[in-house]
Amino acid sequence: MCGTKSLPGAHRILTGVTVLAGAMAGLCGPVAAYAAATTYSVGPITDVSGSCSGQNAEVEQAVDPALHYVYETWMGCKGIGFGRSVDGGLSFQAPISLPGSVGSNVNSWDPAVAVAPDGTVYAAFMLASGTDWYPVVAASFDHGVTFPQVSSLLPPDHKNWGDRDFIAVGPDGTVYLTWDYGPERTSVTYICATSGSCAFATGDLNVVIQKSTDHGATWSAQSHISPGFPASGGDSAPLVVEPNGRIDVLYQGYQITNTTTYTMNPAYSYFTASSDQGQTWSAPVRVGASGGTMSLAEWWIDGAIGIDSGGNLYATWDTQGTNPDGSANDVGWLSFSTDRGQTWSAPLQAPADRLDVPHIMEVAGGGPGIAFVGWLSDSNPQGYAQYLRTFSVTRGWLSDPAQVSTQFGDPSVWPGDTFGISTLSTSQVVLSWGSATPSSGKKSDIFAARVGVQLR
Repeated sequence: MCGTKSLPGAHRILTGVTVLAGAMAGLCGPVAAYAAATTYSVGPITDVSGSCSGQNAEVEQAVDPALHYVYETWMGCKGIGFGRSVDGGLSFQAPISLPGSVGSNVNSWDPAVAVAPDGTVYAAFMLASGTDWYPVVAASFDHGVTFPQVSSLLPPDHKNWGDRDFIAVGPDGTVYLTWDYGPERTSVTYICATSGSCAFATGDLNVVIQKSTDHGATWSAQSHISPGFPASGGDSAPLVVEPNGRIDVLYQGYQITNTTTYTMNPAYSYFTASSDQGQTWSAPVRVGASGGTMSLAEWWIDGAIGIDSGGNLYATWDTQGTNPDGSANDVGWLSFSTDRGQTWSAPLQAPADRLDVPHIMEVAGGGPGIAFVGWLSDSNPQGYAQYLRTFSVTRGWLSDPAQVSTQFGDPSVWPGDTFGISTLSTSQVVLSWGSATPSSGKKSDIFAARVGVQLR
């Protein structure tokens, strides 16, 4: 099974950090020298999925800020794997397989995870069962030790198309889940990469949301986020919930050019918000349009949203374009909003290079005015690596890109379409990523590390 832009005791290494020099091959220009730059201290790098046979990829992450527990979920462990750390990401316990994700006739993909204010852990994934594709949400009431409750968000249309889910919890405990939905699966056709997963060529793509007010036991009917259902062109909709309960969503929006064949133009990122628990949505605001568009052929999850403790919003994504000499490029971007998403800054380039390779972008908010921007990319000829950079809305970039991972992943092995990044405190970030490294025997595994950030 291949979903959209995905395929439907711990070993620890003490590490330092590599700051990338401006002279690295492929840079679009010199990198500024950062006086008294922010510095990074990388803790033990743990192979979270080492005990799981087969390929492990596409990790998502959540943090319990009260306990400093870190939760990881990914495609692997014969279905959807789940791991937890009770020491802030320094080490991880043996992983488990989420209930409902494993079986001879089970196809599961696209995991997501969130933590409620009361500590309940919600782990979601997509499932194909019979003629239907839909999300499943497993709930843990003992901080990820067991998942006794499993609920299915069954679709209103049989033979539907469904894909990439995201999950978040509001301050009142309401659980929200966005997912990609199409009433008719046969309208969706794919463009599949040799060493990646699949993207859309055509389809009745839409972003929908559902909510639960009883700890994930039952779920509301779908509400449409992307305007133009049943063929809005929207997909991939990460979300954050503000302290006042407002839901903020960044989605990837293609333009459907023919409602018979469902052909599409390349996409932009759009921001929208709901102040009534997802019943109605603000008019979508295009984010960073001057950065270019997202190609139909991009196979990874493109677009992420974060919020800092001061209420500033951050969006990351990458675009695929053409250089003046006619060669192709891929550029990773950051944009921020200081007025709750009404307006957004011009896009700011985050990775230093503009090579024609994936820059899988993610972002997590820190203290007021601070964002931690990460990306997974094989821009280095040696293969995939995990990078981190810190941004200030008042001072700009506070460091050059820093390489967190110490081993490179084989570029011919799919690492997943996304990775995990969370803020543990204003000076600590936890990252998780997939890679097929020499230490993992060239099979893709999930790695995680806590990074101390010394702001200057």
